[in-house]
Amino acid sequence: MKHTDIADLLKGDFLGKQVTVCGWVRTSRESASVAFLELSDGTCFARLQIVIDKTKLSPDPECMKNGASVCVTGAVVKAFKGEGVELNADTVALLGKCPPEYPIQKKRTTLEFLRTIPHLRLRTNTFNAVFRVRSVAAQAIHRYFHERHYVYVNTPIITASDCEGAGEMFRVTTQPFNAAYASEEAYFKNDFFGQKAGLSVSGQLEGEVAAMAFSKIYTFGPSFRAEKSNTTRHLAEFWHIEPEVAFAELPDIIEIAQDMIKYLIRAVLDECPDEMDFFDKFMEKGLKEKLLNVVNSDFAVLDYTDAVGLLKKADVKFAYPVEWGCDLQTEHEKYLTDVVFKKPVFVTNYPKEIKSFYMKQNPDGKTVAATDLLVPGIGEIIGCSEREADYEKLLSAMKARKMDLSAYKQYLDLRLFGSVPHSGFGLGFERFVMYVTGVENIRDVTLFPRAVGNIM
Repeated sequence: MKHTDIADLLKGDFLGKQVTVCGWVRTSRESASVAFLELSDGTCFARLQIVIDKTKLSPDPECMKNGASVCVTGAVVKAFKGEGVELNADTVALLGKCPPEYPIQKKRTTLEFLRTIPHLRLRTNTFNAVFRVRSVAAQAIHRYFHERHYVYVNTPIITASDCEGAGEMFRVTTQPFNAAYASEEAYFKNDFFGQKAGLSVSGQLEGEVAAMAFSKIYTFGPSFRAEKSNTTRHLAEFWHIEPEVAFAELPDIIEIAQDMIKYLIRAVLDECPDEMDFFDKFMEKGLKEKLLNVVNSDFAVLDYTDAVGLLKKADVKFAYPVEWGCDLQTEHEKYLTDVVFKKPVFVTNYPKEIKSFYMKQNPDGKTVAATDLLVPGIGEIIGCSEREADYEKLLSAMKARKMDLSAYKQYLDLRLFGSVPHSGFGLGFERFVMYVTGVENIRDVTLFPRAVGNIM
């Protein structure tokens, strides 16, 4: 069907020209002599106003119903009010009816209600804007790394190793639900891969393999965690940006992470002005100012031990008590970012007992060269560390956790054949989208959210 995208029409030189547009009716109103349709085709956040002279044209009444799809041909004219253009219709053809029970109505547009209709919620302003920002941010991620000589690699989604060692993996199997074997070993031996397999929680371990050949790589794809955390920040399936950089120590990767975050924010602010105006007005007052402040200032860097000291002195009653050695909770992270620093904060040098086996051990014997990037309103969005490059130290850490060394032979081999200092991080893409849009629930920034108890 030959037609002009509304995005091109609103930005191009079409004044006085005859065009055809297609889209969905977002709102309609009419009087005795004239009718108006607000049309959206999804190619931009803005809508196109269609003007129908009822003395010359009598469109099907179904064309006036919210949610209906139509094809309109007419002349592009200057908008009667304000700047921009509108379309004086010569023909209005109905493409698809929309019945009265169409659920996208002004009186029923809470985010909670819209989560029950994920197949339709994209037609609202909120989700139209969210996913347009998400798309721009994804493009900017690839652009950022490509411009800096990173190689884009695709790590396996099905894997035999648990990167984080937490055991929160979804199992991949072809066995019937009632399969019965005398032992676990016999069960997995008869499975598709001949051993236990699961969905990847991270592409990091395979990413390190690539970094030992290309120096700078990144992967951007889905990760899966069977963590039963039914919160506004957790999903069972999420998208992950994971660079790995050879010849980089912890301060180097912190600098890269900060630079990347600023680059992505600039891209969203520059390329999504209408969407960001919408979020600033309806989702989080002062959002644009907050993001501009992030872009124009250095992030704070705070040692974990100092962070614990600040939290212990805070005149706040935390639900989770703070002691050295504890993992910081969301309430602690938000206090540091929202109250103390009022900007993103890198917390560094965590106790080794609460971090993963692969992180470089610091000389003090108690901490590792790791950092989490905490941002206001969200908490952690990046987990980052220098990787342990010493074979014996890595082996010792794995043995202390009673890990199956045979499953990590290739990973250990990297420390034998030309090992180098190297670092990397993981950015939860959905959490980044939450941060730049002001959306408070992670289920509202992904197309079909997968969470504990929910697979709509």
